[in-house]
Amino acid sequence: MHADNWAQKAKSLGYRSRAVFKLIQILEKIKKLKNPSLILDIGSAPGGWSHYLKDKYPNSEIFAIDLLEMKEIKGVNFFQEDLRNIENIVQINQLKNEFCLVISDLAPNLSGIGSIDEANIYELNLLTLEQAEKFLNDNGVFIVKTFQNSNLKKFRKEMENIFKIVQTAKPAASKKQSKEIYLYGIK
Repeated sequence: MHADNWAQKAKSLGYRSRAVFKLIQILEKIKKLKNPSLILDIGSAPGGWSHYLKDKYPNSEIFAIDLLEMKEIKGVNFFQEDLRNIENIVQINQLKNEFCLVISDLAPNLSGIGSIDEANIYELNLLTLEQAEKFLNDNGVFIVKTFQNSNLKKFRKEMENIFKIVQTAKPAASKKQSKEIYLYGIK
């Protein structure tokens, strides 16, 4: 399916963005995830991933956080907040070590200056990984967007220090020319 077709298909199914198909394709690879009761969506706007997960797992409790606004999704607890301030969100903080799934499609605004962008991506990935480690339960799964760059191996190594299994995924719904790539970790 051509990349533009993913956007059309998402729209026809009522999803907010084509990114939902990236998540679906990654979840298909993760056999361990059955019915997550608690989900944390980091960098959730516009809300496609939260929306899909609420449809797929209607009994799950989903917490979503983003700096950007996100239109309401029934059954999703959204907090418009910087990830660096997640400690201030009592509803999330009281659930440390309890989440089954932590997902992040977060990316910094790119400047076009390679070294700066790579440093910003790495910093954001580490911050997201730190939260996943803090909030996931002992059997948790973490899915994170990163990019193919000079820090990818280093970031993967950081994940391998926390997760038993770390895999790479390049969903078909990702644009072929995009350097975005996803890693998932299973505790």
